[in-house]
Amino acid sequence: MSEERNPPVRDLTPEEVARGLAEGRMLLVDVREPNEIAVESYPGAAVVPLSSFDPKQIPDPQGKEVVFACRSGRRSVTASQAAQAQGLRYDAHLAGGIIAWKAAGLPTET
Repeated sequence: MSEERNPPVRDLTPEEVARGLAEGRMLLVDVREPNEIAVESYPGAAVVPLSSFDPKQIPDPQGKEVVFACRSGRRSVTASQAAQAQGLRYDAHLAGGIIAWKAAGLPTET
């Protein structure tokens, strides 16, 4: 796998993402499916499911850093690479997904 085919994706910890959200520096984009989000979601995240992923559906980040998130951190990497393939500079994801988010004691919505 060459770098060109799979652009690098930066891992962010739950704490880094929570701080970025609290400071208004990040836009969290949840790429899980609606049935997953109905059970439990990230507070305030934009939802763009990976199954029908189109980077154009991501809300205008208005200067914020876009960070992708999913359940475990696998789909968020795929979403970041897909966005980068379309020329967007969205190269960050929440490593470990909502599993790591909850393990860090951060809040979710049900």
